[in-house]
Amino acid sequence: MDDKQQDENTAGDDGLGGEPEHTHDPTAPRPPLNDDRHPLASPASPAPHARHDKRCRANSPGPYSSTVKGMRHDTPAAHTAEAERLLRTAAQYPGDREPLLLQAAAHLELADDRPRATRLYDDLLSGTPAAPHLIRALKASNLWEYGHEAEARAIIDGVRRSRPADATPWEIAAETLEAHDELEAAEQTLTEAATLLATGAETDLPHPTRSLLATRHRIRRMLALAHDEWDTLADRLHPGTIPLDELHDPKRLWSLGSSDPAELQAEIARLRSELGTYRTALSRPFPVAVLHWPERELTELLTTYPELETEYPTYQAHLTDIEASLRELSAAGTPNLGIVRATVPSYEAFAASESSTPANPALLPQYATTLAARARATPWPPLRTEGCWCGSELTYGECHGVE
Repeated sequence: MDDKQQDENTAGDDGLGGEPEHTHDPTAPRPPLNDDRHPLASPASPAPHARHDKRCRANSPGPYSSTVKGMRHDTPAAHTAEAERLLRTAAQYPGDREPLLLQAAAHLELADDRPRATRLYDDLLSGTPAAPHLIRALKASNLWEYGHEAEARAIIDGVRRSRPADATPWEIAAETLEAHDELEAAEQTLTEAATLLATGAETDLPHPTRSLLATRHRIRRMLALAHDEWDTLADRLHPGTIPLDELHDPKRLWSLGSSDPAELQAEIARLRSELGTYRTALSRPFPVAVLHWPERELTELLTTYPELETEYPTYQAHLTDIEASLRELSAAGTPNLGIVRATVPSYEAFAASESSTPANPALLPQYATTLAARARATPWPPLRTEGCWCGSELTYGECHGVE
């Protein structure tokens, strides 16, 4: 569908004044403080990239709360209720319309209301969205699932011809083909993408490109193709303890029927490693996030609200605690971690919208949740050659990324 002249996703008036992160989703859930050191936020909704059923049912990048008390969040009714909540929020905050409508469409797919999800994708594409290729790939995946194969194929072909610079639309298109036993076409799609995107130093490749290479490796193993340079690169980039060749070996499925406890235990370890990889791939775009107060903002916060000094004893302790907590979460297998930048005006506006005082420490995780759920987070960890998240002039590898 041709894009028309209207950009619903540009950052604009957020309803609270000031810069975009001064906004608030009043319907966001209210998680407790993670510990006594700083607030930890998890997304207000799972925000799956609703590709084909395999990924939709694999679902969320971490814990999240149903907005319907007493209702399982994996029921169609709960997903419909969450979609409605997201649509109301999108109407209230037009600057965040695109990511919120994508979340809503994902929930509608999970509720098996695929025609309505398609209408949301069409609604986004009728303007000038920030990620048109991503939306088209998601739409194609959804269409194919309820009988519109020809249209889905045409959209996927269009995505491939447009050669997007982001790996995610390519991977969604390929996995849609894979889900419908089009393995050769899926491999060709991923090879085109690898040729286009997997260039330069391998340490600088972004996560979506690394995920694409791992998916390509898996599909090529299913096709019994010999390793090529991209497969070798995927092996080197794979962070898990189980090599990709083992994870993606089709023959390993036979071991699930083994009566040998040692073989079964080894297969369980492989499956856990693979599940971790999928969770990471599914985790975009809303991470489990930790608040970061820049030094001037933290000084202003504690001067104005000294009651919060127990949360933030010193600025350096605040920075150290952020990195330590994120590493701890990473070691525990939590995928898609991020950092959200806090400002005093934004926090005060949030507290006012909650009819509370900024001196209340219980608001801090709620504030972080709102920022994370509305795509304000910076992924952690950054590449070691990138600037450190703390804002110093050092690279991450020279600063908080030091082993």
